[in-house]
Amino acid sequence: MPVEFHIERGFPEDQRATAARLFWQAFRGKLGKILAPETKALKLCELLLNQEFALSALGPEGELLGMAGFKTDEGALVDGTLEDMRSVYGLWGGFWRGLVLDVLEREATPDQLLMDGIFVSEKARGQGIGTALLEAVFEEARQRGLSSVRLDVIDTNPRARALYERAGFQAIGNEETGPFRHVFGFSSSTRMERQVC
Repeated sequence: MPVEFHIERGFPEDQRATAARLFWQAFRGKLGKILAPETKALKLCELLLNQEFALSALGPEGELLGMAGFKTDEGALVDGTLEDMRSVYGLWGGFWRGLVLDVLEREATPDQLLMDGIFVSEKARGQGIGTALLEAVFEEARQRGLSSVRLDVIDTNPRARALYERAGFQAIGNEETGPFRHVFGFSSSTRMERQVC
């Protein structure tokens, strides 16, 4: 039976812990070695998620089914400082984690909206939520007068890449992780872009 949902700007504050858990489930394969243990990773995610740069898929009872984050030159879904890292992991733990995560940092250009993660709860997958969230991201870019949407997809996530290709994204470059592949668990990422019509 199809899941009913609607797309909304931001995410409900009372669903912040759910948003953090969904984010972590989607990205722990990529970030798990750096942000472990899970209890601290969830605490950090809850602290850093910025509602102003989120689009949510909500079910009929208001439950969070999925979310897409984006980044502009004004901010991002996951927006934090080294001080935020230290508040969760301590002085040394926050410092080295911040340095390692900086390797993954991507900057948004003034005329482009950068995807900052997309994830759908396991129970709601295959229901068109990911596609609807991507369309909402394109609409966000249109409303902001931006020319394109850009994202990076890792080589170990072919399902996401297939979704992006179906949505009209085209590969424009590839980046190898080199020795960091042992830390992040993937060897390369493909940069993809779609023009905003």
